[in-house]
Amino acid sequence: MFRQLILGVGNNWLVSQAMQQYGMRLGASRFVAGSELDDAIKVVKDLNRDGIRATLDHLGESITRAEEAIQARDSYLRMLDVIHQEGVQSHVSLKLTMMGLNLSVDMARENLRQIVAKAHDYGNFVRIDMEDSRFTTDTLNLFQEIWSEYPANVGVVLQAYLYRTMDDLKTLSGVGRNLRIVKGAYMEPVSVAFPSKPDVDDNYVRLVEYSLSHGNYTAVATHDEVIIGHVLRYVKDHHIAPDQFEFQMLYGVKYSVLRDLAREGYQTRVYVPWGRDWYAYYLRRIAERPANLLFFARNLVKR
Repeated sequence: MFRQLILGVGNNWLVSQAMQQYGMRLGASRFVAGSELDDAIKVVKDLNRDGIRATLDHLGESITRAEEAIQARDSYLRMLDVIHQEGVQSHVSLKLTMMGLNLSVDMARENLRQIVAKAHDYGNFVRIDMEDSRFTTDTLNLFQEIWSEYPANVGVVLQAYLYRTMDDLKTLSGVGRNLRIVKGAYMEPVSVAFPSKPDVDDNYVRLVEYSLSHGNYTAVATHDEVIIGHVLRYVKDHHIAPDQFEFQMLYGVKYSVLRDLAREGYQTRVYVPWGRDWYAYYLRRIAERPANLLFFARNLVKR
């Protein structure tokens, strides 16, 4: 209910305009590294000094013109160039709707292929984000196509709140895929997604355990310390090699926990979003946790 309320109010035109004008000053900067790539690279360098890797994401989704998809593709090609030139430890993460998926599957495929090909040339990696359930099948199909060409350079995200995800995981497993498992942040109908947090949490744990036990490289993307503790016990009890998984968190959330995991020798990574089109991303962050709304409200009062 909280998520539905926040996403519903946040998509109101007046609220959206006000937030996009003032939101970065009122709290969005906690979750978004900056409006320019140079801002994000500075954040990545700081993370690397703490022994933590990054995933850079140029914010934007659901473009409406082919020219915008080309611009988005080129921004990712440049991002890979800069990561290589600066020598930072960072992958990139992208949304296929930003590559034109909602316009043409062929367009998205070609843009994705060019980005992954450059990542291959640099020995880097591209994570395909998962969006709302309308795009799940096309996203997984394109992932499998590009993975067949560049198996070491592309991975995908699976969302625990969708009923279908365990079946998707079983289909993908068996050949050592690189999978990032998240709970899910979009507003979905009960016909396709678990409506209650306990059910999502339980499914999340099942997905992580299945992925780890079937040879996938598994990015455990969660801020839930109970689940993190469970995963730590699971990998120890089942002798999962430390190079088969990593812990991931979002920029601006529970950094001290991730830093402690890094100091204990675990592989860790922070998802670092940047760009001017930050509003939809920030709205989902508020909708995920009431505490994020309180953080925004405190900044509003201070102003």
